[in-house]
Amino acid sequence: MVLELTGSRVLAPFLGTSIVVWTSLIGVVLGALSLGYWWGGRLADRRPEPRLLARLILLAGVATLFMAGLKGFLLAYLQNKSAFGLSELPLPMAGATLLATLVLFGPASVLLGMVSPFAVRLRMEDAKSSGRTAGNLYALSTLGSIVGTFAAGFWLTATLGTTNIILAMAGVLVLASGCVHKADVKAGLAAMILLLLATAGLGLWDAHLNALGLYDLDTGYQRVLVYNTIDKARGEPMRVLATGPEGVQSAMYPAEPQALAVPYTRFYRLAAHFRPDVQRMLMLGGGGYSFPKYVLSQPQEFGGARMDVVEIDPGVTDIARRHFDWQDSPAVTVHHDDARRFLAREGARAQAEGGAKYQVALVDVFTSHLAVPFHLATRETLTALANLLDERGVVLVNCISAAEGPRSRFYRALLATYRSVFPRVESFLVLNPGDPTEFQNILLVAFKSPAAPALTSVQSEYQAMLASRYEPRAASAGDPPVLTDDFAPVDHYLLNM
Repeated sequence: MVLELTGSRVLAPFLGTSIVVWTSLIGVVLGALSLGYWWGGRLADRRPEPRLLARLILLAGVATLFMAGLKGFLLAYLQNKSAFGLSELPLPMAGATLLATLVLFGPASVLLGMVSPFAVRLRMEDAKSSGRTAGNLYALSTLGSIVGTFAAGFWLTATLGTTNIILAMAGVLVLASGCVHKADVKAGLAAMILLLLATAGLGLWDAHLNALGLYDLDTGYQRVLVYNTIDKARGEPMRVLATGPEGVQSAMYPAEPQALAVPYTRFYRLAAHFRPDVQRMLMLGGGGYSFPKYVLSQPQEFGGARMDVVEIDPGVTDIARRHFDWQDSPAVTVHHDDARRFLAREGARAQAEGGAKYQVALVDVFTSHLAVPFHLATRETLTALANLLDERGVVLVNCISAAEGPRSRFYRALLATYRSVFPRVESFLVLNPGDPTEFQNILLVAFKSPAAPALTSVQSEYQAMLASRYEPRAASAGDPPVLTDDFAPVDHYLLNM
């Protein structure tokens, strides 16, 4: 269970955390364990030897070690972003995740599956006690799985990090092998030396990457990559934060930390155009805190507005402080909470107090097009959000999709959902307004008032963004339905992107 939960962290930066990834991971591990149970039982009947069981556990440790060393190279290749000159592998997302889980987790899972029937065979004394023997061993095995699940989910991932957990598990398996058959000293010693060499090598590699400005960080909720690159548009050094396999989720120019480096974040400035009287803003999703930094640096544009930022992961906020020049401010209150819980709690409080809290809400919880938290895109969520806005409230939403064509299903579903709650919704194509079939950031702007908003501006910067307005085609029978808590197949809409 520790390896399975850690596997989601291994795959996330390269293949995402969608239901496709989890399906592949769980399915492959279960299939490999089944093969291991069958194979281990047959082998145990032929050779019920403690030494052979010890060797199987030792091989499982080596396979786990193999996983730690291979994961970065294999996943970079499957992501079609390898730096080694290899040709692209034309696999769909489901195929890539299946192949990755088979290669990385299949061998260790098969070998670990062989242990249980082998242990039962060795402990079997007579037929009369066979049921008790098997029951005791499987109860002990399940208890270990429970301990591993809670330890990995609540403590290990945020404390040790992904690679260190894998190395620790390899070490545990090597030690367990020695406990099963203490006389097999040479094999255990060789495996331990291999483990120490791998640990040292991976440690040196991580130190090298850190020296180059690349940080592989684990928080209590996710795995985060922070690295330096060059902004091709401006030719300037840029530091980025990535939590998924496509694009970046936040970025900063080290020479100009307050600037908005990612194009879609610049469109959030339209909040000041649509609500120049804004006094309080709500932002769902903190990331690198790019926009809060910008708002604090531009009092003439936002009039000293106060912000509430809801970021579920305290680790991400800490990364923003250490790597993205975020400094806590009395004008910005950070809430480490799930956005849905925050909306429910604050909505009840606002209703009790008899007044709306915000003029503007910014939604940026869609971390990547392969990892969308569906429960924050449903009609129920949007209704709770609308209840926190005043009568002319405005919501600006980052959507990653195409606006037309086969890759537009997520945009059309999200648009229909916002239209079911807000009387007016406008769309702006961020990267390429001339090609709505291109996969890109799309800014949805939802208005609580049915009055027509101002879609032109005398300010050239605002006008350039407003000019990218896109008029969606009329709804048709083949469009996705409104997203609800009961039915929100977001992951499936995004499979073909």
